[in-house]
This record gives sequence, C-alpha cells and structure tokens, in this order.
Amino acid sequence: MSQTSPSPLRGALFMVLAGIAFAAANAITWTVTYKMGFKPQSDAFWQYAIAMVFSAPFIWRQGLSRMKTRHPLLHGARILLSVLGVQAFTQAFASGMAPWHVVALVMTSPFFVMIGAAVLLRERVGANRWIAAALGFSGAMILLRPWEGALTLATLYPLAAAICWGGASLITKRLTQDEPQTAITMWLLVLIAPVNGLFSLQAGFELPTGQILALLLLGGVIMYGAQHFLTLAYANADAGFVQPFDDLKLFSNIFVSWLVLNFAPEGSYWLGILLILAGSLYLLWSERRLQTLARAA
Repeated sequence: MSQTSPSPLRGALFMVLAGIAFAAANAITWTVTYKMGFKPQSDAFWQYAIAMVFSAPFIWRQGLSRMKTRHPLLHGARILLSVLGVQAFTQAFASGMAPWHVVALVMTSPFFVMIGAAVLLRERVGANRWIAAALGFSGAMILLRPWEGALTLATLYPLAAAICWGGASLITKRLTQDEPQTAITMWLLVLIAPVNGLFSLQAGFELPTGQILALLLLGGVIMYGAQHFLTLAYANADAGFVQPFDDLKLFSNIFVSWLVLNFAPEGSYWLGILLILAGSLYLLWSERRLQTLARAA
C-alpha cells in the first residue's frame, strides 16, 4: 500500500487541529484545578502519567538502552526546567487565569530563547530579533498591566513557564549537536512523569476519582491526539511553513475559553495579544527572508 505523499496544506490543517486539541486540554486543566479544586501538582503528574501510558509502546520498542548519553547533567537540567515549566503553567490555571491569557503570556517563550541564545550560546542577534522581542514584551506588559497594580504571583506563573521552557529549548538545541534524537525524546518520556510525581508528593498526593478521573482521562486522550496532529503536521510540511499556523493556537484558546468557560479578552487586552502574535510572525518572516537572501548570495 503506497503512503500518502506530504502536503503543506494538510500539514497546516494538522497544525490547526493540534492547536484546537491543546486548547481543549487547557480548558480541562482549568476546570479540574480551579473549578473542582484538584491540586495542580497532582493534575500535572496525572497528565504526564497518562501520556506515558500512551507512549509505552514507543518506550518498549526503543528500550532504555537508548537513553545512554554523554550528557546526563544536561538531560537532567532539561527535564527539571521542563517540569518547572509544567508546574508553573498548571499553577496559572489553578489560580483562575483564563486559558487564553495564560497561553498568550507563554507565547513569549521564543523571545526568552533568543535572549538566552545570545547570552549563553554567544549567538549573534540581529536587529530583526530585537524588534520581534520588543513587540512581544510590549504585548506581555499590556497583558500584565503592572502600572495598574495588576501584577500578581498568579500573572507571573505563565512568564515563569515561558522562561523555564525557553531554557529547556536552549538545552535541547545544545544536545542536538551530538546526541541522537531518540535519546533526547526518551529522557523526556521516561522521566518527566516521575519528576512531576515528586512535586505531587510534596504538595500532598491526590488520587483522582469520579468526574475528575473522567476529565483527566479525557484530557489525556485529547493531549495524545494533539501530539499526534503535531507529528503529522511536521511530517507533511517544513517547520517554517507550519509555524504561523502553530501561532493560531492563541485564537483556538480564545475561542475555547469563550465557548466553554465564558472567558474572552476585552479592550486593550486585544492589543497585547496582537503585539505578541506580531512579534512571533515578524521573527519568523524576517528569519526566512534572511535565509533566502543568504542562499541567493
């Protein structure tokens, strides 16, 4: 049986579907933690424990021997930063922040990656990247509104998640220089749930029952579907082509927040959202343009 040939348009569709699925999973997390009072640390553990069950066939096929590495400390630091990002992300939902608000602030992560690459990896940062960062941070400030005294611990959780995940991305970038992709993936799949479990134990481990258990299982299925859509998106099109469609996840979260949770941005919040999106899209466009010019030279 012949395989279906890659299609950029199909890749874009899968990326949009992934964004919608992630938005639905975020709405479930908000409901379970904020509305139903399930501890965010326990929610994070069970999310990834369920995901690990779905990943078990892959882990079994590869074998733990694939985790052999020359950089155990880097892998450990990446796992810790990833977990801290998950914990901060879940805490933001548990505080009652609307999913669209959380996701908009987390979308500043690429700008933290850019700054980290310049400072830690000594990469050259062009003017286009600084312009993109300025747009993104301007949008974040409008969403945070520190001049109105609206800056609280809850509003800082998404930024903490963005910084942690940005740091994890930098370590991943470093690891890809001399580590096989399978090892990088296996370390994350095998260890992220147990490390989240330590946070859950520290906060008072909870077993989900009844409606909470049903929602967590549904969220696990949706998250698995989102990851599958993401894989299909990259299998059908170049990352550069589908990236703008990944940014549409912000609007997916706005729609789901409005439809399911009755949350929607108002007034100047839209300006902040559009500035963050503009910064991300400008960075993508300018980088592709520079690559095109370099190939033509």
